[in-house]
Amino acid sequence: MARLTTTAARKDFASVVNRTAYGKERVVLSRRGKDLAALVPIEDLTLLELLEDRMDLAEARKALADPKNRKRIPWKKIKADLGL
Repeated sequence: MARLTTTAARKDFASVVNRTAYGKERVVLSRRGKDLAALVPIEDLTLLELLEDRMDLAEARKALADPKNRKRIPWKKIKADLGL
């Protein structure tokens, strides 16, 4: 995985994006020695979002299976709690 400073990435932005998009290279961007962000191929992002969706679904199913979550909450209470 390549590492670039934000300054270097800015100077050669088009090339960095092409390396990521077409070369499937992951690039970590840093500033003052601290990692800030990453450029990843769109396929990696799609996979990450799919994994997050699956994790969210598993957590939701677990919460729904918990008997403590069977109690109904009135809509008025939910609105009041959210300040609506």
